[in-house]
Amino acid sequence: MTPGQTASLQLPSFLHGTFRSVQQKTHRESLRCGEQYRKDGTIPVPRQMVELPPGEVVVAHEVVDFQRERPAWRLYMVSHVMGDLAQDGQKSFLVRHDYEAFFRETAWGALFFATTHMGAVSAERTARRLHSVLRFWAPLQSARYLFKKPSVPQTLEEVMVASCGWAMDAWCPVGDSSVRSRLAVAAERMARATREDCVEAIFREMPRALALARNLKHREVVADPAFQRERLASLDARSFERVSGALTEELIGLLYDWDHELGLQ
Repeated sequence: MTPGQTASLQLPSFLHGTFRSVQQKTHRESLRCGEQYRKDGTIPVPRQMVELPPGEVVVAHEVVDFQRERPAWRLYMVSHVMGDLAQDGQKSFLVRHDYEAFFRETAWGALFFATTHMGAVSAERTARRLHSVLRFWAPLQSARYLFKKPSVPQTLEEVMVASCGWAMDAWCPVGDSSVRSRLAVAAERMARATREDCVEAIFREMPRALALARNLKHREVVADPAFQRERLASLDARSFERVSGALTEELIGLLYDWDHELGLQ
């Protein structure tokens, strides 16, 4: 545990309540943050933090939030704050980038950004997100989470496997060590990865992407490793950065793009 950390997880008070009340509070928080950012380019800290008792359940994914009239901690609704940050013609990308960078240095922000995959999920950005989660591992472990199973609270390890299993498989394929250890190895490899390192990670994750990509009209072609390597080599720096982390969903999008391009030839 890093000096200054508490053993328990702390969350901003605006994330607690019924769905409707959290929706209202996150909207107000978004306006407050956006206004300060417009004035001086900084993000304000939450007005009130609440320390959760050990074992407290946090709703960490919208797909499992079925009881919206029940007061709960709704971590996933940080996305509602980010949705309205930009004001008066500001570029939303810049404001959201700074918001993430600021709150990635908190336990709740670290977990939200590592599990939500907002924006382009490059190797570099994923490394930063995973490193943040690892720094706050102890307080994050103190809570339980509703993430993929609506009625079964999951541990931090289970949430990280469900949300970042792709990163471990692509960047630390040896699976006989702990989740925390594999995430640490994956983060370190991503942080110093060359373009070729990223290509090899993409190839390790590509079979899963192919299995999930439905209705490809030119499946045999796009599944050919030689074809994939050629197309990856042709991507410009910005396009390659977007897929460099080897996130499964990004690779599926790449497969569909290639399949569409083949249909136009």
